[in-house]
Amino acid sequence: MRNSIIKIMGIIVMVLSPFFVQGQMLDPVSYSVSDAPETVQAGEVFELTIKASIDGKWHLYSVANDPDAGPYPTQFTSANSKMAVAGEVTESEPVIEMDPNFNAELGWHTKEATFTIPVAFREDASGSVMVDLEVLYQVCDDKTCLPPKTKSITHSINISGTSDSPYQGFEEAEAADTKEESSIGTVPSAESDGSVSSSDNASTGLGSSGIFSFLWIALTAGFAALLTPCVFPMIPLTVSFFSKQKEGQGSGKAVWQAVGFGLTIVLTFTILGALLALILGASGANQFAANPWVNLFIAAILVVFAVSLLGAFELRLPHQLTNWLNRKSNESSGVIGILFMALTISAVSFSCTAPFVGGVLAATTGGEWFYPIIGMAGFSAAFASPFVVFALFPRWLESLPQSGSWMNIVKVLLGFIELAAAVKFLSNADLVWEWGLISRPFAIATWIAIFLLAGFYVLGMYAINHDSKPKQIGTGRLMLAMPFILFSFYLIPGLMGASLGIWDAWLPPKQATDVSVVRSFAQLGGGSANSSEAEMWSSNYKESREKAKQENKPVFIDFTGYTCTNCRAMETNVFPRESIKKRFAKMQLVRLYTDDGSEGPANQRFQFELTGTVALPTYVVLDPESETILQQLVGYADKEEFQQFLDAGLQQYGKRNSGFQTGIN
Repeated sequence: MRNSIIKIMGIIVMVLSPFFVQGQMLDPVSYSVSDAPETVQAGEVFELTIKASIDGKWHLYSVANDPDAGPYPTQFTSANSKMAVAGEVTESEPVIEMDPNFNAELGWHTKEATFTIPVAFREDASGSVMVDLEVLYQVCDDKTCLPPKTKSITHSINISGTSDSPYQGFEEAEAADTKEESSIGTVPSAESDGSVSSSDNASTGLGSSGIFSFLWIALTAGFAALLTPCVFPMIPLTVSFFSKQKEGQGSGKAVWQAVGFGLTIVLTFTILGALLALILGASGANQFAANPWVNLFIAAILVVFAVSLLGAFELRLPHQLTNWLNRKSNESSGVIGILFMALTISAVSFSCTAPFVGGVLAATTGGEWFYPIIGMAGFSAAFASPFVVFALFPRWLESLPQSGSWMNIVKVLLGFIELAAAVKFLSNADLVWEWGLISRPFAIATWIAIFLLAGFYVLGMYAINHDSKPKQIGTGRLMLAMPFILFSFYLIPGLMGASLGIWDAWLPPKQATDVSVVRSFAQLGGGSANSSEAEMWSSNYKESREKAKQENKPVFIDFTGYTCTNCRAMETNVFPRESIKKRFAKMQLVRLYTDDGSEGPANQRFQFELTGTVALPTYVVLDPESETILQQLVGYADKEEFQQFLDAGLQQYGKRNSGFQTGIN
């Protein structure tokens, strides 16, 4: 039976490997040398023709575009110290139209483009040499732009003799390169993978905390799905299936069957995550998260799932499909029977697992392309674990509680939670479009109503469809209802401007508070006035940089987003600390939204150009004179870590500017 598990694992590898490969290798443009001389003279200027093949929906930007217009124009540079680009690059005729991504008239190529590059080698070059060019380019479609990317183009060529009129531009090129390196300091170049490269002691906190917190959400959702009415009763039925399979088999074979059953469930859900990863691609998660239409769609899905959990209707797969899977699992044995039984469990439980799957996939909007795969793998592993454990140890079933009304209570409460989560995504769309419909007080009031209704439901104060009021309220119901009711009361001060700690990360920022009555009571609630906070921050980098030069201060840039939860958490829980404010007072503060409807694309391009990443949040302490990054931090950080980051930036600036006082009073 060990061969059975190997077969199942082989299926998993075969199914998932294309998604991993395509997700990692998303690259709509390929370059090749289409025409080049076989032999040239040292110092001779010759032409190299490069062909770019572009995938159907994408367009590649022209070499002639204004760099300040928004996207990166295609640029060719030499990566060989013995070689230089010896003149102006020409290209095939580009399409010139209004680009909706950048609201500017730009030139671009679709399907195919050719570039003619004048190249020369130094006079001391000889024999077989390598033409080594680097092309920096950016591609977009009608709605989405991928981060700029650098790719190497190589071609072998022979050098024989020396030109009578050699290219004279090497000295000028070297001088220009030296000047450029000194001006950019430690600002990273655009790398092919968009990774962060910054000055010493820069830290990046996105990877570890983001993945682990997201995986925790996925695991929790998987275990929570087990408590629903259409999943929990399936556990004994599964054990019964394995009991029949065990008859006449050894214990070793039973173990492999149970593990294979669990792996099939994991495979079923992980394929769903892999499909989403394939759709998002290598850099689509950030664009996916910021797109207001996507946020509206997710909010609608969460509302539908919530209403389903609340009992208005039931989500089901077609009966023909579930009946066919069940029949196949009963008719077959061995590996095939196990596969069909696992698929049957996945299909029958769809009406209860779909809301949880939707919640996990909604959470992927804050992560990288591989988050859907990790999320579905974590969800399904947690979901499948009890089936496997009780299949191996059926006597443990006696310790499980009996099915009953408690499962319906759990289902309804989870419906209320999904309804509250939908408010977050509606708010994201509202913020990006700058409508101002969902203010912070409105979102808080909605949450208060939702969680009060949840608590009152548990206490039996009203009944939901296909439900009945309890005859008496026991200790269990009271203990379950109290967290929801207490949380509602905890939210009330937020209506008057008070901070709500970590929950502020899921609410619109205080700047979105447009209700004049609530604003007039802000001081009573202990909340700071929005106007004083707004005065601290500028949205104009150039003006702030000039002001920082005049006042001899470093520049602090907060690359943030309306839809970024970690950004909100930092801005509401870390920035207001008195120790942080004292350090901010020594800097010129700039806040740039990269998902803003009008300025977002330009801000994101500037972020990538400066830092080498489009991850949010990204924080930079900058020398205004040279625009050198002194310190860089990516992702959420606690107060101590963020304070150390600011101190390091201030100290670096103090070393460069003797008149700057780094001490904090």
